[in-house]
This record gives sequence, C-alpha cells and structure tokens, in this order.
Amino acid sequence: MVLKTSSQWLSIFPGLVSVSSQNGAGANILRKFIPTEVKQFPFNEKTLAVKNFLLKYQAYIKSNCTFGLKKVCMTEVYFSLGSNQGDRLNSLVKATELIDNLIGKVKQYSPVVESEPWGFNTETTFYNMVLVVETEYSPHQVLTKILDIEKSLGRIRHGKTYTNRIIDIDILFYGDKQINDDKLIIPHPLLQERKFVLQPLVAIAPNLIHPVFHSSMAELLLQLGDACLIPVVVDQEEFARLLNPINAN
Repeated sequence: MVLKTSSQWLSIFPGLVSVSSQNGAGANILRKFIPTEVKQFPFNEKTLAVKNFLLKYQAYIKSNCTFGLKKVCMTEVYFSLGSNQGDRLNSLVKATELIDNLIGKVKQYSPVVESEPWGFNTETTFYNMVLVVETEYSPHQVLTKILDIEKSLGRIRHGKTYTNRIIDIDILFYGDKQINDDKLIIPHPLLQERKFVLQPLVAIAPNLIHPVFHSSMAELLLQLGDACLIPVVVDQEEFARLLNPINAN
C-alpha cells in the first residue's frame, strides 16, 4: 500500500495531527509537506524509512518553533509607506502588493493621507499610509526585502539625506522587539515626531503601545500638540478597490 495523499498520512500518524492542529496554518503547511517527502514509501509500521522520517521531523519540530513549524511563527510588522514622485497612489498600491507577495500577508492598511515634506523642502507633497503585515521573516530579512522592493519600483537612494522619492518604506514596529544596530533601528526612532505616520497608525491601531515610550499611538499623536488633521485623499474602501480592481463592482 502506497499512501499518496497528505490526509492519508495524517490519519495514520496521530502525533503529527496533534502537532499540526495547534495552529491552522501549521496544518496546511504539514499537509503540503508530508506527501512530497514520504509518498513513495510503502506503508508498513516497521518500515525503517518511515520511522527515520518521523524521528527527524519530530526533532525539527522541537528545535524550530513553539508550534512545531518555523513557518508558522508569525510576527506583526508595521510599515510606513510614502511617495512624492510620479503616480504617488500607484506607487503605494504596487508597494503594498509586493509586500503582500514577498514579505507576508497584509492584514490591515490605513487611509492614504497627503502630507507636507518632512525634513527637507520640496514643492511636491507626499502620499503616506501604514500597513500591518504578518511575516515569518526576521527583522533584517524584512529590511533586505523592502530595500529590494524600493529598488524594483525605481527608488535611487542618495545616502541618508532626505530627498524626493518614488517610494519610501520604513519598518515602524516588529512585534515588540527593540533593535539598535548599524543597519536597523526598531521601533523607528522618529515615528513619534511624525504626524504623517501617527495619524494613519491611529486610524488602524490607536491602542498599540510603543515598547519604549509605553504610550499608545493615540497618546503619541495627542502629544504632538497639533489638532489639525492631515487630509485623507483615499479611504480604505477605495484603496481596497485599487488593490482588487476585478472585485470593484
């Protein structure tokens, strides 16, 4: 007897079912993983190949993640997106789609606001928004991926000076981690000073607590002392239609 489907393998190995059922995503990954690895083994409880597979798999489970599979250890990441060159809205849409494809599922997005340049003078205003993404990648892997996304959309970096840019993607938070090295600082060190970041953040996560200042996003926005709101140019419903034009009816 050759077991060719993941459901067959799961049905005869209760231990694997138990592990995978701890997390729905884990079960899906497991069902994809098992057939490709062991479907050629003839079923026999005493088959050495099957036993070896189970031992190796269980060792992998214990060493990689609380839920058993490294890929289901997900972290929420908050991104700030901005653009003041070209088709600003289209750049935000493309960046969102690439983040969803390359980094992790976009769970939430804020309205798009139009803000004045921050830190330098230029005639063109910025379109800004915030995304919440669930990712399996480490902070530094995420950084590498957003730099690649920026480059693919046409951004050319000019050192650390503020300039016009077709797309800018910043990591605001990575779970509750605090990182400070020569490549990455998390939480973003200036987010508490930027209304174009805080206002979109408050729209989707007003009670999110800053792990350094121990204040919510709503509190940090109030602390700026500016009661005027940045204009919203695209609400979440319209942005959703731009991401999914086929379902825009």
